[in-house]
Amino acid sequence: MNISEADSEKIINKYISKMPSLSTTISMVLKVCNSPDTTANDLNRVICLDPVLTGNVLKLINSAFYSLRDRVTSLTKAIIMLGMNTIKNLAISTAILGTLNKTKTIKTSSIDRFWEHSICVGTAAKIISSIPELGLKNEDEFFVAGLLHDIGKIPLINCFSEQYIFVEKAVEEDGVAIIRAENRFLNINHSQIGKKVAGKWGIAGAIFETICYHHFPFTADIENTKLVQIIALADAFANTLEKKDTNELTDQGDIVFNLNNSLLINMLDKMNIEYEKIKDIELTIIDELDKAKEFLHIAQKG
Repeated sequence: MNISEADSEKIINKYISKMPSLSTTISMVLKVCNSPDTTANDLNRVICLDPVLTGNVLKLINSAFYSLRDRVTSLTKAIIMLGMNTIKNLAISTAILGTLNKTKTIKTSSIDRFWEHSICVGTAAKIISSIPELGLKNEDEFFVAGLLHDIGKIPLINCFSEQYIFVEKAVEEDGVAIIRAENRFLNINHSQIGKKVAGKWGIAGAIFETICYHHFPFTADIENTKLVQIIALADAFANTLEKKDTNELTDQGDIVFNLNNSLLINMLDKMNIEYEKIKDIELTIIDELDKAKEFLHIAQKG
């Protein structure tokens, strides 16, 4: 049974209003990171006020994500090694994913698939952004943008867990676009809800635009268009993922990408990226998935 637009809006707004706010420390970190004159010591003074974020910075630099030989125990050194952009992304991810963990979440297969897809999009976006011909930097920003692009699905799945099964069925069995399926059954979609969540949490810039426009990447602001396009491409790539007899992304032997997917080919054509470039990085993405799970694990524990 479909839900009216008015009822969907009312239910979602009520859910979002009850979601916890982000900590003031996060706002301070973002402000410091966005200042051109910021030093590692400046950032250290802000981060050290938040024990959770401090712990996460040290966990990340010493994790499999970076594979260092010697353990780093100095926060300032970790900040220097990770860089401002990674610290900003970790702060945002820690705040958002940690807050979501404090929000009542219905444990469903939809939630499991949501996180699996998010990890895959983040990983694919990071690797795609490193293609030399694209001339892009800040690969970690692409990872976090990919990780958070579908954040609007969390309220949807929690508020309409039974109905969302029909959404997924329409996508998987009938080939209906996710936005169209959500609108059909729920009269609202995850991009619209993501915009509401991002607004509540004060998320701005490229990550905000990714959350809002990853299904319509060519409508993003000009300064963020490339990042949003890469996330859209990574999203198309991740949707080619076909799993066999496993529910875990860690079993690399059971991961197969269907690189003949028409949506993927269409995105490559629009962005003027050669098909062979994506084919060449397929195995790299598979290898990076476990490292990406480490980042997600650290951020979620926040």
